[in-house]
Amino acid sequence: MVLALGVCAVVAGARSYAAIGQWAADLSGEQVTRLGLSRACGPDASTFRRVFTRLDAGVLDAAVGAFIWTRTRVVAGPGGPRRVLAIDGKTVRGARSATTAAPHLVAAFDHATGTILGQLATAAKSNEIPAVRTLLAAFDLAADGGVVVTVDAMHTQTDTAGLITAAGGDYVFTIKANQPNLYAACKNLPWRDVPSHATVQTGHGRRIHRAIKAVTAPAWITFAGAAQVAQVRRTTTRAGKKTVEVVYMITSADHRAAPPRVLATWIQGHWGIENRAHWIRDVTFDEDRSQIRTGSGPQVMATLRNTAISLLRLTGATNIAASLRHHAATADRPINLLLTS
Repeated sequence: MVLALGVCAVVAGARSYAAIGQWAADLSGEQVTRLGLSRACGPDASTFRRVFTRLDAGVLDAAVGAFIWTRTRVVAGPGGPRRVLAIDGKTVRGARSATTAAPHLVAAFDHATGTILGQLATAAKSNEIPAVRTLLAAFDLAADGGVVVTVDAMHTQTDTAGLITAAGGDYVFTIKANQPNLYAACKNLPWRDVPSHATVQTGHGRRIHRAIKAVTAPAWITFAGAAQVAQVRRTTTRAGKKTVEVVYMITSADHRAAPPRVLATWIQGHWGIENRAHWIRDVTFDEDRSQIRTGSGPQVMATLRNTAISLLRLTGATNIAASLRHHAATADRPINLLLTS
């Protein structure tokens, strides 16, 4: 019940133990009772600090992820409905102290709903690769016709490919200059002879032209189940200045399950974890300036922020800041949100 109060307070915009305690203290007896507590035992800021610091954050993340998983949907495509997950890490910079490193948290983000389905702590960003495999092992990747996993270039690893395909899922890997031999080999494929699928996006003072081409994966690509290689060319025009970025992708989904237009959607959707989750935690919740640094507190608070974002996304919210202001207007709104989710 203390966690329920914490979630509700964060949905109302609380960012600290003091703010959570103040929100809880302002509840009426009826509101406290709705969350399963009596007014006599309503927690204060010190209680939240003590409980969150001592919690097993990994168990909490697993429970919250399972809860959100059951409330999300899959994406329809040529091969049937598919769930698409983006995996990426974020360091909680504000939790760094003179004696303690800032925790690095790897998260799984659902492309379709903008919700966070799992989170795992690592000692440092350098440990992110094995942490991603551990996080993925917690999911049923064979569900819903096979989960599609999108990752950035750091995680383009043969062991990760093997884990995903053996579990019944598909991957979309990025190839950049950090793997120069593979990048050069992909670059030298006969792209000039391949038709492209293009889209144009405008907004925020820029125009982005995206063109994607896909070919059957050559035999020399050794990633388990590799079916296609794609070239993605992004041309961005801002204030008359044009920049071009070319990256290559490898996927285990064949041309029937992932024709270029579907593959392009998966690739672009991957960045939702940055724009719709990590950016929200940084800017809207001001996470990187949080002074919570002790024990499990930083990870638990990150989990509460993830939960708040996920619950609001499931209601159709597109502007999380506005939704927080809406729910801060009366305590009944975050309580109703939690109890009806």
